[in-house]
Amino acid sequence: MKMKAAVVASAGENYKIEELNLVEPKETDVLVKIVASGICRSDYAERQGSSVPFPVVLGHEGSGIVEKVGSGVSTVKPGDHVILSYGYCEACQRCHEGHPSSCKHWLDINNSGFNTRGEHVFKKDSGIEVKNFFNQSSFATYSLVDQSNIVKVDKDIDLRILGPLGCGLGTGSGAVLEVLHPKAGESIAVFGTGAVGFAALMAAKIAGCKTIIALDINEARLETAKKLGATHVINSGIASEQVLSKVREITNGEGVDYTIDTSGVQSVMKQAMAVLANGGTFVPLAVTNKNLELNTFFDLVFGNKKIVGCLIGDTIPRYHLPRLIDFYKAGNFPFDQFIKFYDFEDIVQAEADSVSGKTLKSVVVMDKSYQPPTANA
Repeated sequence: MKMKAAVVASAGENYKIEELNLVEPKETDVLVKIVASGICRSDYAERQGSSVPFPVVLGHEGSGIVEKVGSGVSTVKPGDHVILSYGYCEACQRCHEGHPSSCKHWLDINNSGFNTRGEHVFKKDSGIEVKNFFNQSSFATYSLVDQSNIVKVDKDIDLRILGPLGCGLGTGSGAVLEVLHPKAGESIAVFGTGAVGFAALMAAKIAGCKTIIALDINEARLETAKKLGATHVINSGIASEQVLSKVREITNGEGVDYTIDTSGVQSVMKQAMAVLANGGTFVPLAVTNKNLELNTFFDLVFGNKKIVGCLIGDTIPRYHLPRLIDFYKAGNFPFDQFIKFYDFEDIVQAEADSVSGKTLKSVVVMDKSYQPPTANA
């Protein structure tokens, strides 16, 4: 079938909307008409030449409506509303243990540029084959995914806002709710208040953390952080020792139980380690090629501190994302407050505003005919 997609021809090239041919669904494939897609920092990294070969169609925070399904699909049917997240094999040990983000075949499924059968799903009229991303490629009017990518949702909520739950917002919230599991009354510091950081702050409030510290160099974002659950804010553009002293002042000299970094900046990650209390845990979330140098004894062993890796919040999307929607409906996860919509044709500007920080979460709308439910419009 014919469809339109934002193609990246080579590393560093901008998106170019082109007409492509998309293969028909079979086996466990699901054809989704994309309503909208969030733009994530990972898309920008891939456009620069991070891991997936070119030419490629990026995008991995899609939401839409099921158009067709393959013969082996049992979880959704045409007309269902869905969020798209990462794909996984559903058969390896890690998948069966409830950690699909640790799937043995995760890289092959999400970063090879092919579908789960090793096939290209996009092709130009000239015959040139185009790679996919996250087994999803949501920067397109239609997406062909595996049923493992699919999270079915109710039809009473605006589909345009839901895509970012599939990666950025799911990552920040999952790091707190599925990885750290803070007890009521514990403390956390979140470094960086973009969409991922805000999701972590809101999740920390939901979990019952008593002390929630937001750190950023952007005063406007820190003011927003207060509204979303931060009990304290610190402008981290000051010297590291001042950050440490301020956190200790807030926590009666103890430091915090948990820290999350969304910046990927080396000096900031060092701060996130330094402000931990004994026995504390640090979760680095940023997509970055920066290294973090530590002294294994003084930074980790002494004080029993821990660093925990966390991909996509270590969530099972089909369970975690509907819970986030329930929190949203209850007024406890108001992520729609920092979303800005762009037309699909303006995807280059949408990414630029996201990368610069002008927009907290850019969402490009592919289906302008979509009418959101009145209550959520």
